[in-house]
Amino acid sequence: MIDKINWFPGHMSKTRREIKENLKLVDVVIEIRDARIIKSSANPDIDEITKGKPRIILLNKSDLSDERCTKEWIDNLSNEETKILTVNCLNGQGIRNIKPAIDQLLKEKHDRMKAKGLINIKTKAMVVGIPNVGKSTFINRMAGSSIAKTGDRPGVTKSKQWIRTKIGIELLDTPGVLWPKFEDNRVGLNLAFTGAIKDEIMDVEELALKLIEDLMVIAPKSLMERYKLDSIAETAIDNMDNIARKRGMILSGNNIDYNRVAIMLLDEFRGGKLGKISLERYVSE
Repeated sequence: MIDKINWFPGHMSKTRREIKENLKLVDVVIEIRDARIIKSSANPDIDEITKGKPRIILLNKSDLSDERCTKEWIDNLSNEETKILTVNCLNGQGIRNIKPAIDQLLKEKHDRMKAKGLINIKTKAMVVGIPNVGKSTFINRMAGSSIAKTGDRPGVTKSKQWIRTKIGIELLDTPGVLWPKFEDNRVGLNLAFTGAIKDEIMDVEELALKLIEDLMVIAPKSLMERYKLDSIAETAIDNMDNIARKRGMILSGNNIDYNRVAIMLLDEFRGGKLGKISLERYVSE
């Protein structure tokens, strides 16, 4: 049973300390979130640790999210100290908007520096975010080379590193960090659905069933179209069975290969093959 998902390796505790210690070295914080789970991919520790610093929130993988949902989040989360931009770090979409947004956030500070005779002003930014939201892909895009290690599994970035970019911004990379406990199990599920929590510690068959339950409500048409289903069945397990039969994932004795269909379903959702789907909408608190 997926009742409580907790994932807090020791290196994540170390990363929290490093973020606190290095915050004084930077002018702005660039936080990267997953556009499909904008709330769930927001580490509340990051909010607290970086309070008072100008911040850019990049909604990565925006090409995989529902545009209307994303706009609702942007309209409600933006403020004077926080700029929110949609990006696709893989193809570079939206990346060129980052520098103007940072310049706007830091305008008063830069004006004061220029008044003192400083000409070559370099901006330093800390890049933060939970695992697997695309931090390393973003950094490599900004640097124009493969400096930061990337991977499709969480935990690839291990150590702190400064990276120079061609637009006058130095980036301080930090490992992806989750938080000690998910108060809302829905957050843990959303993170697991999108791959921010390693599949190795999950029951992937049950996780896929939970995802189907969500998609039956959020995007039933996407399920039907992707897997050529005639209709949506009443239960997640029946839908999983129907998907397995459509894909030929049957074992001897006409038994369903649940592990195979679960892995396939999770991979296809994460890769956007089911269409543009957001798992959570903005709800005012």
